Amino acid sequence: MMNRILITGAAGQLGRMLRGKLRGKATVLRLSDIADLGEAAEGEELVPCDLSDGDAVMDLVKDCDGIVHLGGISVERSFDLIEAANLRGVYNLYEAARHHGMPRIVFASSNHTIGYHLQTERLDHTAKYRPDGFYGVSKIFGESVASLYYDKFGQESALVRIGSCTPKPENWRMLATWFSEDDFTSLIETVFHAPRLGCTMIWGASNNDHGWWDNSHAAFLGWQPVDNSADHIAEIAATVPVPGPDEAVAKYQGGVFTDNPIIRD
Repeated sequence: MMNRILITGAAGQLGRMLRGKLRGKATVLRLSDIADLGEAAEGEELVPCDLSDGDAVMDLVKDCDGIVHLGGISVERSFDLIEAANLRGVYNLYEAARHHGMPRIVFASSNHTIGYHLQTERLDHTAKYRPDGFYGVSKIFGESVASLYYDKFGQESALVRIGSCTPKPENWRMLATWFSEDDFTSLIETVFHAPRLGCTMIWGASNNDHGWWDNSHAAFLGWQPVDNSADHIAEIAATVPVPGPDEAVAKYQGGVFTDNPIIRD
């Protein structure tokens, strides 16, 4: 069992889910966010922290031997908002990790780093970046920071390009992008216990019959997703209209994010 796992962005959708599923996987879960985290359960530490505050992040990472970095803005917003939360936040986190023994980091990247690739393409770890907004750009920045800190200092990271992590797939696109909560949890456990990690990008998707992403480069980790979006096809077909072929949700891997305008405050 690990001693202390830090989850940033613990008040968000994924943070709340992992707060429950990672309970008992470490002696202590240190949970952080700028939003309300409620009351601490047994084995939890609640540490409010603004990721743009370097001194606060330095204190936050102290004594942690694993980090799940979910914090920051997870949808398209103005560049100014994304810069503070996602760019400066990830820099602060990696600097803090460097000063505190370099615990392994699970960095929540995104499929929106490659959102303008067509759904007819199958991508591996060599695929060209094609972000569909400033949110995607911020995740490319985070992946680049992780790469720099690995090459320069040996900081190990898993760069998980999350597809759609929801309790079940909700539309036709998610038949390819769905990443079940249990599969995400098992990936985190694998990352923290694998004999070697390096700085490895992993497509965050379940064992779906239909998919666009090839994880064979990361097979050395030993992670095997087990859930399959195909189990939910009948429900989707009964409730969700099939999109037209020229709609973004059916054309681009990033879906409707490609329709977003440039947002200004």
